[in-house]
Amino acid sequence: VMISFDKVEVVNILKKERVVETVRRYGINYDKIWIFDKIHHEINQFCSQHSLQEVYIEKFDTVDDRIKEALQADCTTFDTGIEIIAVRVTKPRIPEVVRRNYEEMEAQRTQLMIAIERQKVVEKEAETERRRAKIEAEKLAEVSTIKKQQEIMEQEAARNVSRILDDMHLAKERAQTDAATYRRDQEAASNRQLLTKEYLELQRIRAMSNLSKVYYGDSIPKMFTPLG
Repeated sequence: VMISFDKVEVVNILKKERVVETVRRYGINYDKIWIFDKIHHEINQFCSQHSLQEVYIEKFDTVDDRIKEALQADCTTFDTGIEIIAVRVTKPRIPEVVRRNYEEMEAQRTQLMIAIERQKVVEKEAETERRRAKIEAEKLAEVSTIKKQQEIMEQEAARNVSRILDDMHLAKERAQTDAATYRRDQEAASNRQLLTKEYLELQRIRAMSNLSKVYYGDSIPKMFTPLG
């Protein structure tokens, strides 16, 4: 396939202190020798080392820098005093049929890139949604755990309160029982102290004095008998 470059621009300067020497050695057309004649060679080298796909599309954006570096390397090696500022190469012309094919391919590649980017966006949105759902689920699980822990604490507190009330009631019952026992013991002790011989005798006399009897006849029986 024959391709051609309509225009190649090279911006360069010749250092002031090297003007006389360079013109003396290469003439006033020094730039033709070191720049313009070499451009044709460098472009041929570039095209021969790459496919049409690379020259026209994939690596075309590197051709300017490649030619600039190659031209500057020769000028520096041979101490020409020429400094290459910039190189601008126009898009090569290729046969119309090939160009249309490449345009279709480029359009398809662009559509593919758009589809890929759209897919990335969709995947990113899906990933974001998954993360959001995960965070929400973790949040709900955490809230549920806290609620369960709170319920357990409340149940434990209720059991503690119930146990305390039971203990208080038991202590109260025990205190009442102890008080009743103590009171009975005290009464028993008091009674034991009262049950002396003299007290019993006094009670017997009181009991006898409360008995009223009427006897009829000539003789009255003896009411009292001596205490043995």
